[in-house]
Amino acid sequence: MPLRHLLKAALAALAGLTLIGPAAAQDAPSPSPIPPFPSSAPPKAPIPYTQLHRTPAKPKPKPKVVATPASQPLAPGQAPFVALAASAPMPQPQLEAFVDGVVREAMARDHIAGVTISVVQNGQVVLKKGYGVSRLNPARPVDPDRTLFRIGSISKTFTWIVLMKEIEAGHMRLDAPVNLYLPQSVQMPDQGFTQPVRLRHLMSHTAGFEDRALGQLFERDYGRVRPLQVYLRQERPQRVRGAGLEESYSNYGAALAGLAVSNVTGKTFEALTEDEIINPLHLTRTTFREPRPALEGLPHPMNPALARDVADGFRWTANGFERRPFEYIGQVAPAGAASSTAGDMARYMQVLLNGGALDGATVFSPQIARWMRTTLYRPAPGATGWNYGFEEMALPGGHRGFGHLGTTLSFMSSMVLAPDLGLGIFVSTNTDTGGQLRERLPQQIIEHFYAPRAAAIPPGSPSLVNNAAVYEGHYLTTRRAYGGMEGFVDALIGFTNVRVTPGGYLSTTDNDGVHLWSATDKPGVFRSLDGPETIVFDIRNGRAVRIFGASGTAVYERRGDWAGPNLLALLAGLTVIAAITTLIGVGFRSRRDFRQTTVQARASLMQTTQAVLWLVALTCFGSWAAGTADTAHVVYDWPGPWLVIASACALVAAVLTIMTLLMLPVIWRGGRRVDSWTGGRKVRFTITVLVFSAFALDLAYWGALMPWS
Repeated sequence: MPLRHLLKAALAALAGLTLIGPAAAQDAPSPSPIPPFPSSAPPKAPIPYTQLHRTPAKPKPKPKVVATPASQPLAPGQAPFVALAASAPMPQPQLEAFVDGVVREAMARDHIAGVTISVVQNGQVVLKKGYGVSRLNPARPVDPDRTLFRIGSISKTFTWIVLMKEIEAGHMRLDAPVNLYLPQSVQMPDQGFTQPVRLRHLMSHTAGFEDRALGQLFERDYGRVRPLQVYLRQERPQRVRGAGLEESYSNYGAALAGLAVSNVTGKTFEALTEDEIINPLHLTRTTFREPRPALEGLPHPMNPALARDVADGFRWTANGFERRPFEYIGQVAPAGAASSTAGDMARYMQVLLNGGALDGATVFSPQIARWMRTTLYRPAPGATGWNYGFEEMALPGGHRGFGHLGTTLSFMSSMVLAPDLGLGIFVSTNTDTGGQLRERLPQQIIEHFYAPRAAAIPPGSPSLVNNAAVYEGHYLTTRRAYGGMEGFVDALIGFTNVRVTPGGYLSTTDNDGVHLWSATDKPGVFRSLDGPETIVFDIRNGRAVRIFGASGTAVYERRGDWAGPNLLALLAGLTVIAAITTLIGVGFRSRRDFRQTTVQARASLMQTTQAVLWLVALTCFGSWAAGTADTAHVVYDWPGPWLVIASACALVAAVLTIMTLLMLPVIWRGGRRVDSWTGGRKVRFTITVLVFSAFALDLAYWGALMPWS
């Protein structure tokens, strides 16, 4: 789950970016080669693809995998899947030595407790290894064939495979509204939008959902785990944009797809994945079930034999590694509940690279294998797109891959497949500091053996310096909650600041740090100086209005400087100064300062009360922020008393501030001079009211004055 990116360094300042024309066209139902529902009742169980009747494929001299437009997926009658020619294999001893060096350096640098890795190439497992520990007290080493790691959103690839099998069998249609396949209690309301959410939107993360996670996506107490259908009904997000218009990664959308295919097949999602993928592939140490007691209404728990080998999750603290409690994700299982070993993931990668077949077992068809590497949605030329549920991945040397990242509160995982190299790489860490290793290791392997990086970095662009105003500004992610206190926190940490350096490079700053990008020969397209990733700016009327990010998980929309966190921080600072000054003034007023009208006396009392409330609110908010070093604490205990008190005090202070603002004309009239404030005190009072009012309005804009939310 890419949740960590929504909360990382939350307020220390924590899932794994032109759309109007093409995207709008995608939303309309397009002619699809996938057969519609048959006129008779559909079968009660999926039809194996080998039993489907198809038009024989016409032989071609050089069949190859091709990308097709999203609205025209390859038809069943086209050429069968053929693996690309195998490249020169990596020497196993050199590969192991290289990986050992990279992993051990990262474990020491980033304080990672345990790592599990597998690498496959040309149908063979070329590396399978564990590093560090899976448990402490007593220490238990990581065993790549026994130790189960949480693989997070890599779980979604299982969901998309079982969904594609139902689509291919004709039980479901890619362009059909998802409501056709859902129980009535979970069906998505229109919420003011004319176009329904379709299966293709769920697979490309373009359904238009806001993203909420705090307090419900992960559970620390297994007693709080809800059945999938109940969870999806109770935690339904808002639709904040039309379907198909913009990408925004959605765990809810993937879980909705899992329930849809479960409802169509009449099996629980856990049983469905076992019958269709896990058992046929003999993935004996892979499961979507979790270690807990059996509970009524929930799927059966994890086999105790597997539960004994589940790795603990850790965070690094000043006192060393701190074990975290097991993170329950069963309520949203299709989006991220799977656990697996490096050995099982090696077999899984082999079948993904081999067109769906392995060791005599066929779990999906060549057509589905083709879909996995076929672009379903791309927001703009040059931008990262989505295949049929699988992430597109830019790799060193111009190689193109597909796969998925996985992020939970404690586990960082990635699965990268490079078909033209016959290569698959899986890596997972059991510590929340493992994000950089899981993202960089696959790139480093390919770079080291196939695409050595050029010694010189690309030169800066003088043209970019001259046109800096086109790009510079604050950009806010679309992957966030759109209201309430969660929306407030998401907005604070969801900004990316874009600047142009004097040397002619683009600089982006977010919670992951500073990244530098060089201009390419394509307008608005920039490539990372540290890897193969690209970002694309949508430029309208000579000004960038949004960024299509490197990961394809969100779009970043341009906001004015007034809407950024810098202004909020400035107003907060001025409010603290004004509040302290107000309280100091109470104790140091001269006798003459107490000459006042009745209205002025009430206004003075109200402003003193406001000062106290603003200071209490900011102190409570600071106390909450101090506890966000542990992302798990924020997620499990959301929102917590500190944040509720802070928001409630700020709300009362804002109401009182508005009242004093309305009283200003009467205060300035003041009555007889001897019974009224001096001109200086009226000015000081007015300035304080204006500061408090500006801060209150900005907090209201950010959604921070809603303690009930």
